[in-house]
Amino acid sequence: MAVKPGIPKGTRDFSSAEMAKRNYIFDTIKEVFRLFGYEQIETPAMELLSTLMGKYGEEGDKLLFKVLNSGDCLAGISDDELAERNAAKLSSKLCEKGLRYDLTVPFARYVTAHRDELVFPFKRFQIQPVWRADRPQKGRYREFYQCDADVIGSDSLINETELVLMMDEVFNRFGINVCIKINNRKILSGIAETIGEADKIVDITVAIDKLDKIGLDNVNAELREKGLSDEAVSRLQPIITLSGSNEDKLAVLKDVLSGSETGLKGIEETESIFRYVSAVGTKADLELDLTLARGLNYYTGAIFEVKALDVQIGSITGGGRYDNLTGIFGLKGVSGVGISFGADRIYDVLNQLNLYPGKSAESTKVLFVNFGEKEAAYAMQIIYRLRHENVNAELYPDVAKMKKQMSYANAKNIPFVVMTGEEEMNERKVTLKDMETGEQTSMGIDDLIERMR
Repeated sequence: MAVKPGIPKGTRDFSSAEMAKRNYIFDTIKEVFRLFGYEQIETPAMELLSTLMGKYGEEGDKLLFKVLNSGDCLAGISDDELAERNAAKLSSKLCEKGLRYDLTVPFARYVTAHRDELVFPFKRFQIQPVWRADRPQKGRYREFYQCDADVIGSDSLINETELVLMMDEVFNRFGINVCIKINNRKILSGIAETIGEADKIVDITVAIDKLDKIGLDNVNAELREKGLSDEAVSRLQPIITLSGSNEDKLAVLKDVLSGSETGLKGIEETESIFRYVSAVGTKADLELDLTLARGLNYYTGAIFEVKALDVQIGSITGGGRYDNLTGIFGLKGVSGVGISFGADRIYDVLNQLNLYPGKSAESTKVLFVNFGEKEAAYAMQIIYRLRHENVNAELYPDVAKMKKQMSYANAKNIPFVVMTGEEEMNERKVTLKDMETGEQTSMGIDDLIERMR
């Protein structure tokens, strides 16, 4: 027996039924993006490694998929270098390109490259796959889609507020109950200053970002491994385990971070976002979460994460402000803020909660039975008119037994079948069968088109 061909771990095939669900997700998110004034762009699947490396921290760099140079990639590599088996050193010579890790860094590169063509503030959205050499597990894939929205060229906190409202609108349309978590990297920097470990802000944020996954004891152990003193770790505990309302947490932070100008600036920004959002109102709760760190080096202000409340799964949306990202590519003084919807995790949540619409707009609505050449020609004229009315219609391609054609309609969940035999042709009519009720109705062509429309 022949062995079925496989696919790489962490990747998936999607059937037509699954694609209908995925397109429902993409279309819903696109509608909301456009509702808020965002415009779509695309960037290549591959970027130069010089563009990608160093933007995601040491851990992120390890997860980049590198692409071997075309042609004789070993040209210029000595036998001694091969024998040394230094993977990092070899890859720097063998690979000039890598698959994109996210859509934000390519977006920053795009803005820098096209700066003279853009009108600022520039609001873009992008829906494309990204790749990470991560360990596959439930809700975590090596190839997955991100749905990003970013605005660049404005420092206003109205942009952060709009992103909160956008997240709320998307999940309200999906019917998913969520909590939108917010923090600020300036607050985290203030905390690092206050406990006397300002130079270890990245180590601190990477560690506490894992609190939900590995627990407090393991976070503390990781902090000590990174060189934090026992005193610093001890002083950090009441801050990262802070509870109460958003107002209570901010009040405590103002006192704790009173000596940190950076920390107080982060508190001020967070309070402004809360005020703006409160003035509009959201269905989802907006929660200040000091353990939220989003362990990526480029965030400098507000950071966001969305958690589904009714399903055990990781974050389904995240993002934040990145004041310095385009500066890496030579475009100084341009601030940006954005969010990324995890389409694949949203797909899993909608599946688990059975929240998809009853009927897909992509599926065939009406199937015409094929009785023969003359009848098929008659049916195709009607199908042409239906399609002009945006009605999904198809003709069974072969002259086959009625049972087989009806089975085809049932298998594809086609709700209506049209029969155009000799009698219908003579009377310029059709017979419409409702596949759910079994009811058959004779009607004129115009009546059929009106009903299907």
